[in-house]
Amino acid sequence: MTDRPDAASSPPTGRDMSRMGSLLTEKRNPRSTDVDRMAAPEIFDVINAEDRTVADAIANEKDHVVAAIDLVVDRFRRGGRLLYVGAGTSGRLGVLDAAECPPTFGTDPEMVQGVIAGGYGALVRAKEGAEDDRGGGARDLAERNVRSDDVVVGIATSGVTPYVFGALEEARGRGAATVLLCCIPDPEGVDADVTIRPLVGPEVVTGSTRMKAGTATKLVLNTITTTAMILLGKTYENLMVDLMATCDKLRDRSRRILMETTGVDHDGASRVIAAAGGSVKTAIVMQRTGLDADAARRLIADAGGLVRKALAMHEGE
Repeated sequence: MTDRPDAASSPPTGRDMSRMGSLLTEKRNPRSTDVDRMAAPEIFDVINAEDRTVADAIANEKDHVVAAIDLVVDRFRRGGRLLYVGAGTSGRLGVLDAAECPPTFGTDPEMVQGVIAGGYGALVRAKEGAEDDRGGGARDLAERNVRSDDVVVGIATSGVTPYVFGALEEARGRGAATVLLCCIPDPEGVDADVTIRPLVGPEVVTGSTRMKAGTATKLVLNTITTTAMILLGKTYENLMVDLMATCDKLRDRSRRILMETTGVDHDGASRVIAAAGGSVKTAIVMQRTGLDADAARRLIADAGGLVRKALAMHEGE
């Protein structure tokens, strides 16, 4: 790790532009230098070939991704939060992953949050200058009252985004766990507890990190939250049982999950889910054990939220 600048004395804007051209994410890709001479099928082949390298780049970072997951699970179990921080595409992908956790896993919207440079308006309209505001990153984290039970994941594919670095420095100063996700081998100017570096190489269009780097980012974020939620008991087998049946699509999915895991028929599934207050997890335990809703909830709580463990505990009584 390199010594990090003092956030209070760092300028609010700007970055080391002399280094930008040497970054892996800014280098030219020799396999795509003639794309402007190609027809659509050939361009497709070039892009597709490059995209196929992303999964391998992430596999090389397995140990670091798992270390980040361990931090997240530990902080969740303490009642803490996961906050993604990024600018541009990186910020949008963080907000996207955070927004998908409540409908998928039944989490409180505060549990996983996305913070983007320039605010939520930057989700739909680029605010490029916002990424250079190092102080802005610190302020946005301070406004969310980041604390020691939280994890802050800074997403900076180029590894030089001042907004993200300011946020990570603020988080570390508040005792939060920190993760840096970037696509270069040697990020400078920031410390983090874990650094994840999927080296996807130069983009098909030079510097367009919305492509391979963006794909790598989405895959890593999906892996972190999905694995953490599984370990917290948000699934039973590979089914998302912590969802709440609050719309037609989710009511249908809830019935199908209950029918598949317990053998109950369609009408019976509807009745049990209604008795469970819309909770699929509670309904499964009720149907498999014969317990009422309150007793099923207590059993699940005693099992740490894990349906499989709850069922095993009941069978062992």
